[in-house]
Amino acid sequence: MSSVGLMVTCMNDALFPDTGRAVVTLLRRLGVEVGFPAKQTCCGQPMVNTGYLDEAVPLLRNHLDAFVGCEAVVVPSGSCAGSVRHQHRILAERSGDPGLVRAVEQAPPVYELTEYLVDVLGVVDVGAYFPHRVTYHPTCHSLRMLGVGDRPTRLLRGVRGLTLLELPAADECCGFGGTFAVKNADTSVAMGSDKAQHVRESGAEVLVAGDNSCLMHIGGLLSRERSGIRVMHLAEILAATETTRTRTTEPEAVTAR
Repeated sequence: MSSVGLMVTCMNDALFPDTGRAVVTLLRRLGVEVGFPAKQTCCGQPMVNTGYLDEAVPLLRNHLDAFVGCEAVVVPSGSCAGSVRHQHRILAERSGDPGLVRAVEQAPPVYELTEYLVDVLGVVDVGAYFPHRVTYHPTCHSLRMLGVGDRPTRLLRGVRGLTLLELPAADECCGFGGTFAVKNADTSVAMGSDKAQHVRESGAEVLVAGDNSCLMHIGGLLSRERSGIRVMHLAEILAATETTRTRTTEPEAVTAR
């Protein structure tokens, strides 16, 4: 049996716990042992993105300690997976600590969820059932930094009952960008409004993505417009079955260490 450590991310831990539960349910259904290192905290991405690189180093060290000994780390976020895979090496090299550089080089591989499912487990049909019209938003980090390509849509096409609809201008940014939405609120809202319009044009009942940060932004606009369109993380759809179709999946307790 394969085993992984779940890096749930700050956003999911604080605001979207159902996503973490869905990942556990999904991976266990596929025969993967899932552990949850209780020591994990933020990966340091907000600090790096806003120029506070020195302040991010302690978070890097904590991340390495938290996931030491794992075969692999699975992350339901292209943004955070991209941060660990690309920014951690930059932080380590900038620190001038050769030991930290070695620790980053020797750390377990980090996979965005769809990468792990398709590339490691070799599956595109995960046994899911979701009888709804769905459109997929490829988030910027998953699209540009990680290059996940068509892995998410291949998985969605394997879901029984699901109708996958094309999202117009799918590769355009939704405008969230973390602190960008705070510092450039007007621009962020304008970009998000364009994305929400494209979602409405798709004819979908549900907008799905691999990052809850983007879904929170777009979903807030769709809600204010009273569009009736739900937003869901990809993991929740892939975890759904005939008996647990929406946000009701409750896995067994995850092993903490």
